[in-house]
Amino acid sequence: MNFDIPPDIAEFLAELDAFIDAKIKPLEAKDDNMRFFDHRREDARTDWHRDGLPNEAWEDLLRQARDLAIEAGVFHYPFPREFGGRDGSNLGMAIIREHLAAKGLGLHNDLQNEHSIVGNSIGLLLMLEYGTEAQKAQWLEGMRNARMGFAFGITEPEHGSDATYMETAAERDGDDWIINGEKTWNTGVHVAQCDMVMARTSGEPGDARGITAFLVPMKAQGVNVEEYLWTFNMPSDHARVSFTNVRVPDAAIFGGEGRGLQVIQHFFNENRIRQAASSLGAAQYCVNEAVAHANNRKPFGKPLSANQGIQFPLVDLNARCEMLRALIHKTAWLMDRDGAFSVSDKVSICNYQANRLCCEAADFAMQVHGGMGYSRYKPFEHIYRHHRRYRITEGADEIQMRRAAGYLFGMMKQHKPKGVS
Repeated sequence: MNFDIPPDIAEFLAELDAFIDAKIKPLEAKDDNMRFFDHRREDARTDWHRDGLPNEAWEDLLRQARDLAIEAGVFHYPFPREFGGRDGSNLGMAIIREHLAAKGLGLHNDLQNEHSIVGNSIGLLLMLEYGTEAQKAQWLEGMRNARMGFAFGITEPEHGSDATYMETAAERDGDDWIINGEKTWNTGVHVAQCDMVMARTSGEPGDARGITAFLVPMKAQGVNVEEYLWTFNMPSDHARVSFTNVRVPDAAIFGGEGRGLQVIQHFFNENRIRQAASSLGAAQYCVNEAVAHANNRKPFGKPLSANQGIQFPLVDLNARCEMLRALIHKTAWLMDRDGAFSVSDKVSICNYQANRLCCEAADFAMQVHGGMGYSRYKPFEHIYRHHRRYRITEGADEIQMRRAAGYLFGMMKQHKPKGVS
């Protein structure tokens, strides 16, 4: 096995670094835009009088960065070439996401709201895989230019991680469907044109089949944002949304009637390996910063790094980064070779391990930096507050372990690799 980064990906990383230096850093430093990255002024991102949503000036700055990335041809890396992309692989995206996160927080990459100069673009990739021709004609161009997008209405207030229990239901009414129910942690609906709402159309609670995905316009009658949920890390664009007698046509079905869970599992697997790579990158950043500080700080006449109480935890954290990096790369590579559903167990392992590691690395980086580490003069408390969410929102640690256990003990079956009968 060759563990070298493939030459095309290495070249793209160099291209990204040059683009960041030439275009993103100057924009970040312009017009006091640094207020959005100065952790002492983190409230600059939050519109406290608009339900705690992201400040419009902050989102406009992110828009400017994405436009520059689109113009430079780097934003579209994961897109097919016919859409201006580079046929980027899951392995490439994992390496890129780690690389950008390991640089620390900045306009190049801000994981709090999934902003990056390389688009994650799971929505577009799902549209290419599952969308009808009419849906593609409506959505693809706007999604390619980051002007259109849909949110994901999956989680329900009373059922959390149990994606098979949907109280939200859709019933046929002639050529239309009538949707009733409620979703929570429905991220990004304040800017989305549609919400991809998962609703039960057949079967019983707990059945995997019978759940259908609908593209529901946010302006449709009966769609109401009840509240935005404030979190450990602000701003927040996570909403509780109700659907009361919402009428949509049959053409709103995405991915086929009763196949919504397959669409979501595809989304989960591809998104979670990328998110795990981002957590790994943030963890490595924390380790690197802690090591540098331990070498430079000299209390009691000797460097902090001379103390085994500092050395051993950082050695352990760094060792875990190295081991996890190998598993993430292997998992992404297998996903490219055998399909998104062939490595579900490994995706779950990567996900919960990376999210735990990031929180522990940020916590120990705070400890090594002492009072300054706990303060907002350093980024570690922000990294901790943000990445702590992923131990819940990307599928709780316990759910990921339960899923991995299902494959380990034979209670769940992995999809066969492509081409295997």
